[in-house]
Amino acid sequence: MFKYFEDLFRGDHRPGYGALEILKYIGPGLLVTVGFIDPGNWASNIAAGSEYGYTLLWMVTLSTVMLIVLQHNVAHLGIATGLCLSEAATIHTPHWVSRSTLATAMLASVSTSLAEILGGAIALNMLFRIPVKVGAVIILGVVIWLLLSNSYRMLEKYIIGFVSIIGLSFIYELTLVEIQWSEAVRGWLVPAIPDGSIVVVMSVLGAVVMPHNLFLHSEIIQSRQWNLKDESVIRRQLKYEFADTLFSMIVGWAINSAMILLAATTFFHGGIVVTELQQAREMLMPLLGGGAAVIFAVALLFAGVASSITSGMAGGSIFSGLFKEPYDISDNHSRLGVLISLCSTLPIIFLIGDPYRGLIVSQMVLSIQLPVTIFLQVYLTSSKKVMGKYANSKGLVVLLVSIGMIVAYLNMMLLWSLF
Repeated sequence: MFKYFEDLFRGDHRPGYGALEILKYIGPGLLVTVGFIDPGNWASNIAAGSEYGYTLLWMVTLSTVMLIVLQHNVAHLGIATGLCLSEAATIHTPHWVSRSTLATAMLASVSTSLAEILGGAIALNMLFRIPVKVGAVIILGVVIWLLLSNSYRMLEKYIIGFVSIIGLSFIYELTLVEIQWSEAVRGWLVPAIPDGSIVVVMSVLGAVVMPHNLFLHSEIIQSRQWNLKDESVIRRQLKYEFADTLFSMIVGWAINSAMILLAATTFFHGGIVVTELQQAREMLMPLLGGGAAVIFAVALLFAGVASSITSGMAGGSIFSGLFKEPYDISDNHSRLGVLISLCSTLPIIFLIGDPYRGLIVSQMVLSIQLPVTIFLQVYLTSSKKVMGKYANSKGLVVLLVSIGMIVAYLNMMLLWSLF
């Protein structure tokens, strides 16, 4: 898969605008990135860092490598066929396969939206003492308004700004703590699953490699298509898409790692077990100061709103794909998918007794659905009937199947630990 990136810098294709050409393609990857720096990730990463220190950093590295391969591959589906993953499944697989698979994908989208809206509500509670359930209604209303009243390009600009704010917030937070970098490097590179950690491991996996992001990326990558019949345009996109994906995933890896580093340094080394995000903020105040605590809450709020937007878009893409239609917020099927994904979360939020645990469990649910989406993607992107000459090579098929098998194996470990 790195051939595309190497070709870009070897000069096999020389676009007319040089380095500025790349900027035209930056954007879709960052929309995907915001999905794995969402409040569910905050809960999973803080749990990982506060309970196990630097030990589970390797899971962020592994998950991000998997994510780069999967997102790069599914983006090619969108570029080469003009179809999102949901549309391609409906058109190219038996009815019972597409319906059952996409139904589980919609459930995963709802589970994602649950974490995003709940996280935004928790942030409002931190900042303004608004009850979590009331905050959830506010976040839901703001997100639906943003989705229904803005074009894709405008939403893309908002989210790039949100990701920048979140990243800068964690850079500031990390300047306030003393990180044991030798331990951190070992944690990034050496896999270890401490006793009792499998639920947290799976929640970290589900929080980084997310099913709805695979559907979303195959849809929004088409925002950069001008002429599918022009072979040179397709080739150019296939090359520059990887630059966008790689840059965006590295940004996400850095922010997720920063969350674990912060939690490990401030909580684990102090023997503090975090059981809710509000508690994390309150504990940061005496440790790092009131400014750090406020920045933590503000970054969480932006993460909740931004990731709720992309989760709603993914729900709209999945649902409209059932009718062989692309995502279009002015279309009733897309709007209904958005509303199902977002509004279904409120009854669940009102019934949840422990919001923090709810965030972690929601990410675990995503990891359970993930192998289904991965193997659907592998089938479609490996098919010459679907992809033509852009179908996966044998080596890439082996890599993708291996990723699917690793995820499936970790799921079996999870089920074994539960029963």
